[in-house]
Amino acid sequence: MKIIADTNVLLRATLDDDPKQSRIARLALKSAEQIAISGFTLCEFVWVLNRSYKLPKAEIIRVILRLLDSRNVIVDRPAVDAGLAALQAGADFADGAIVYEGAWLGGETFVSFDKKAVAALTRQGLKAKLLG
Repeated sequence: MKIIADTNVLLRATLDDDPKQSRIARLALKSAEQIAISGFTLCEFVWVLNRSYKLPKAEIIRVILRLLDSRNVIVDRPAVDAGLAALQAGADFADGAIVYEGAWLGGETFVSFDKKAVAALTRQGLKAKLLG
């Protein structure tokens, strides 16, 4: 079966915080022929791991890279790499994914009221402008 994994499935499989659901999630992921993981799902996944579970960014990056190494996982790899680069630079994973997709759609400059995001993306050599 080719599945589309929801954020809660990835969380249960990763965190083992609900033994029954965690076992079911790991089995579903392991037995799937293909696991499609959307960028939206990964943005939620990173947000929950960071904000709710207080995992350090380095651990979140390791979790995502381990997930990407799975034989059956399909993602928009350039968008995920942009998210990981943003996360490593001090921005949110979502900021990097947003910039990647925005550029793909023809945008040139990321604009935001988020000082941290603009600074981190600028350090990466990306065009970013602080509003206000």
